[in-house]
Amino acid sequence: MLKGKKILLCVTGSIAAYKSVILVRLLAKAGAEVKVIMTESAKDFVTPLTFSTLSKNKVLTDLFDEGSWANHVMLGRWADVMLIAPASCNTIAKMANGICDNLLLAVYLSSKCAVVIAPAMDEDMWLHPATKQNIEVLKKQGNEFLAVNNGELASGLTGEGRMMEPEEIMDFLGDYFSKDTSLKGINALVTAGPTYEAIDPVRFIGNHSSGKMGAAIAEELFKRGANVQLVIGPSDIQISSGINTKKVVSADEMYEACMQQFDSYDIIIMAAAVADFTPKKKAVEKIKKSGEGITLELVRTKDILLKSGQSKAKNQTVVGFALETNNEKANAIEKLKAKNADMIILNSLKDERAGFGYDTNKITIFDKNNKEYQFPAKTKKQVATDIVNTIIQYRNE
Repeated sequence: MLKGKKILLCVTGSIAAYKSVILVRLLAKAGAEVKVIMTESAKDFVTPLTFSTLSKNKVLTDLFDEGSWANHVMLGRWADVMLIAPASCNTIAKMANGICDNLLLAVYLSSKCAVVIAPAMDEDMWLHPATKQNIEVLKKQGNEFLAVNNGELASGLTGEGRMMEPEEIMDFLGDYFSKDTSLKGINALVTAGPTYEAIDPVRFIGNHSSGKMGAAIAEELFKRGANVQLVIGPSDIQISSGINTKKVVSADEMYEACMQQFDSYDIIIMAAAVADFTPKKKAVEKIKKSGEGITLELVRTKDILLKSGQSKAKNQTVVGFALETNNEKANAIEKLKAKNADMIILNSLKDERAGFGYDTNKITIFDKNNKEYQFPAKTKKQVATDIVNTIIQYRNE
């Protein structure tokens, strides 16, 4: 898929630059032609000699080198993709503000090719409002951002901000160049994340859902050409600018957002972890501590999946999720029937690194034609691909 493709890899000053060495090797092995641009600070982590040896091309670092001029305009026109990996917080900020003080930025500002950005930074920098604002600016300008991973960081802390692994970036590039538009013209609704049910203005009932699985499904549908409406509960996940995103808080808000134009959707995927219960009375003021405790009376929330199953037309495909801890298969199949869904995707909390918070998942899909599809543990991006493939297969039967 990457054979003959021209990749302009831009490396900035980050400890994650070592991953870019692996990435160049993988790209070259796949038959891609790779040219590398390094910022001055990137050379503190990896030498240009390493990249030039692996890419078999001279590494570019300066606008002016020994009296010659690096033609930044032609570099941006030569490439099929400009891949900035790792992209430091500093470089992202400069890109968002149109600053042009090195070769990388000069190429970026004059490029005509697709630009893909793989951030790498400490969690506090990643979550800072200024960084979020810069990312939103760049997304609106049409740049593609790869997700960051959660794990050990250069600071010694553990959290979000790790650059995506080279193998994951290779998967992304393979998908990008395959340009599957099999869902062009299809309207899809996806829900993701938790809901927060207010007890008072300060406290709420919630769960540990990160929204990663639903967001990955929305991204996969969008990548294949679908018009995607994502309804997401409280979450900090970055979503591609081409996906229509409605942010909600409570189960009731999610229900209303989903039902507003329900008849217009061809595919409905309910991946959100919607609260089953909500306080009957929500205090207007913060509840003060008094006595030994308080008693909350809870009432059922509106069942969005059930309403979807009851309301769906013949051309609509409704997919739900079942997160189970015991009798997993039996409970999932019972839910499939009770909700009148077309498919149920089973997660078991007994499976290692599956469920809330993880970047991986393990699923089994059951459909109403009594078919069962089992998949091994994979990244949530890969799981999303399996889910969408299975939905397409089901709709084509």
